[in-house]
Amino acid sequence: MKTNLLLTVQVNIEDDGLRLDKFLASLEEISSRHYAQILIDQNRVTLDGRAAKASRPVKTGQNVIIDMPPVVPTELVPYDFPLDIVFEDSDLLVINKPSGLVVHPAAGHQQDTLVNALLHHTTELSMKNEQRPGIVHRIDKETSGLLVIAKNDHAHEHLSQQFKNKTTHRVYWAVVNGNVDLMQGTRRSYLARHPNDRKRHASVRNLNKIITQQEEDFAYGKWAVTHFKRLETSHDMSYLQLQLETGRTHQIRVHMSEMRHALLGDVTYGFPVKKAKDLSTTRFYLHAAELGFIHPRTEKEMLFKTGWPAADVEFIKKLGFKNGTL
Repeated sequence: MKTNLLLTVQVNIEDDGLRLDKFLASLEEISSRHYAQILIDQNRVTLDGRAAKASRPVKTGQNVIIDMPPVVPTELVPYDFPLDIVFEDSDLLVINKPSGLVVHPAAGHQQDTLVNALLHHTTELSMKNEQRPGIVHRIDKETSGLLVIAKNDHAHEHLSQQFKNKTTHRVYWAVVNGNVDLMQGTRRSYLARHPNDRKRHASVRNLNKIITQQEEDFAYGKWAVTHFKRLETSHDMSYLQLQLETGRTHQIRVHMSEMRHALLGDVTYGFPVKKAKDLSTTRFYLHAAELGFIHPRTEKEMLFKTGWPAADVEFIKKLGFKNGTL
């Protein structure tokens, strides 16, 4: 029988003043405010030995103790799926994920995910999260492109800190609805789960100025910054290059939708479309084209680039884009 784990965390100075639920959500073992609220409601969280509300600010030096319920294990079965491995050594892999492949097991996808395919390829994966071995970051099922996978806990921790500190390099390509007026620009907002739809996220506060870390800590939601550059327009559509400063859930999809330029075919944040020449799509077109980071062991700068899958290139050309896919 598995017993509960008592997780003790001391509040650091950079977290001083955060709401308790937001502080808990920043911990890898919890990772969401929804789960943090459940733990608080179940009286599993104490602050310096006393129960506290979700809205209670934490202070530097305080001890937060979480009575973590035992994880119900899901048996991960290897999945014989061909992986496009861009780079591999003893510490990490860089994968070019195809559209349609879910990154880790979830409802409706238990054994046909990238995690299962990785287990078929190698048993050397980081176990920082036993249900998501090797996974440092993720992209949506319909998004194609580059992901880095950790083979050991040292690599996982090192890479995770780079994503947390916003020092990684990430560039995406996307096809969006409408003619984007600006040649280039930046979208900034706080993103949180949509209050009426748990499958969606939305901006809860928009700011077009640089803010301090203290202002960010006290804000509701997670600060998200997306830089965009228009490469082409065609038939009331635009082909964009997007660079992320942050990597929030659905960040690009939310920001584009709120600019009134939802990703082509994004039924969650936009609508299904039917374009010229009877070209229709029920999936969106977003591609992680560039990924850069510092190698966790050699400390060398690593930069990887990959183009759209061949089938997507053909579709994008049929939409009338000529230079964007080069």
